[in-house]
Amino acid sequence: MQTTKNPLLQVRDLKIGATITPPGGRPQDIEIVHGVSFDLQKGRVLGLIGESGAGKSTIGLSAMAYGRGGVKITGGQVWVNGRDILQTSGSDLRALRGGEVTYVSQSAAASFNPAKKIMDQVVEAAVRQGKFTRSAAEKRAVELFEKLGLPDPQNIGNRYPHQVSGGQLQRCMTALALCPEPDLVVFDEPTTALDVTTQIDVLMAIKEAIRDTGVAAIYITHDLAVVAQVSDDIMVLKMGDMVEYGTTEQIITAPREDYTKALVSVRSIDHQEKPAEGTPLLRVEGISARYKGTNFDVLKNVNVELRPGQTLAVVGESGSGKSTLARVITGLLPARQGRLSFDGRVLSPDLPARSREDLRELQMIYQMADVAMNPRQTVGTIIGRPLEFYFGMKGDEKRRRIKELLEEIEMGDGFIDRYPAELSGGQKQRVCIARALAAKPKLIICDEVTSALDPLVADGILKLLLNLQKVEDVAYLFITHDLATVRAIADSIAVMYKGEVVRYGTKSDVLAPPFDDYTDLLLSSVPEMRMGWLEDVIANRKMESAGH
Repeated sequence: MQTTKNPLLQVRDLKIGATITPPGGRPQDIEIVHGVSFDLQKGRVLGLIGESGAGKSTIGLSAMAYGRGGVKITGGQVWVNGRDILQTSGSDLRALRGGEVTYVSQSAAASFNPAKKIMDQVVEAAVRQGKFTRSAAEKRAVELFEKLGLPDPQNIGNRYPHQVSGGQLQRCMTALALCPEPDLVVFDEPTTALDVTTQIDVLMAIKEAIRDTGVAAIYITHDLAVVAQVSDDIMVLKMGDMVEYGTTEQIITAPREDYTKALVSVRSIDHQEKPAEGTPLLRVEGISARYKGTNFDVLKNVNVELRPGQTLAVVGESGSGKSTLARVITGLLPARQGRLSFDGRVLSPDLPARSREDLRELQMIYQMADVAMNPRQTVGTIIGRPLEFYFGMKGDEKRRRIKELLEEIEMGDGFIDRYPAELSGGQKQRVCIARALAAKPKLIICDEVTSALDPLVADGILKLLLNLQKVEDVAYLFITHDLATVRAIADSIAVMYKGEVVRYGTKSDVLAPPFDDYTDLLLSSVPEMRMGWLEDVIANRKMESAGH
């Protein structure tokens, strides 16, 4: 543990608990953070890293004496500016939250009120706290908009949240947190939901804002390469315990603990691309599509192929058309023109017109396993549904097959009677994989299936998918904005930009220079596990801009 003179934030022996009620069971008190201690000085950034459920956000929110979702601080001390905030209440606590300590959440879109203009929300806390008059707060907000690299800083505050991009809204939320001139900002996964190109801009904006304002910050993430770019020190957490604490350089170059070493070396899959042999299983020919009520195409003359037992990765930033292409292939969005061929037959563009065999052979796994499963159904019921629907299985035969599928996804039949709430994020995604496999498909569309998972769990899911591909000879169309994932699993790659395929071919061809400008931008935006990487990328881009 690091100790410093006169730290802004002191946390001593912090214990945090919660009450959970298992389905059909009695309430149980559990401890989720077990005696964590650390110091943080003004002007420094502490990164909290660890897998989902490690306690990162819970510890970060304790700096505001706040427990989310029934979580309670059950022991220890949290000192901010020399006073124990756990002994503070009422107006003093309200002055702390949004005044001395502010918070930036993972999803700005879910945090902003869609019915209020951005400026009204950015200045609200600063005015309510009495730190600024309305006019002074608006002036500071405009200065922050400019500092954070937002377009048209004088007027962007007059827009509503839906009128700016996701990356712009995340920077507006950072402005909201900095506007009251806090002493400490808690950044809770602020770039996880962003594509790599947008993430670079937001990361640099956050880093420069911290440097220029001199605030202290807690930066919470499960991506060690990201936190290495903004943090001075890093605390590694696992299941509510501090595993390792040190400077950023020490953690990424000379980790001491096995768990930290695993985080540093994650995504070590070495997948050799398969040669393009045989007749394509899926052909997408000249597909253009637009959403109902619009007069412009969101997909423009898209052409790709996928052969049996292979993986086609579709990559690009948010809004490039990746998930729209999946909707067209599955029949959820009929194409305006073009043709889809699957296993030698033409696919109807409209889902209701497809045969049961078409439905069975083409399955999908969604990004958010939480909302892709009925929380009131057991794992056995969820996996068993396609067995009944497509094969008419019942009773012992169906239960036997469910157990086989649970073994295939490396979970075992002990999970058959559990509910989704009793599973981890990685286990939920494995159940979704088993449900797709139950139909014995020839093609599975994987739509950002690892983006919501921490790196170690995501690595396990990718290895599972590759092993299943060898056994089942199933093809994957893998939608992602994570280039590390692409390198790990793809045989061929389609790079999409503004609804068009701008680069397409085998993995070795697409990832080899010379690159088009957009592919070069994507590849250069993947965070590297080294100090100074972010500054190098920004400097290179400035040089390229000056050269043009």
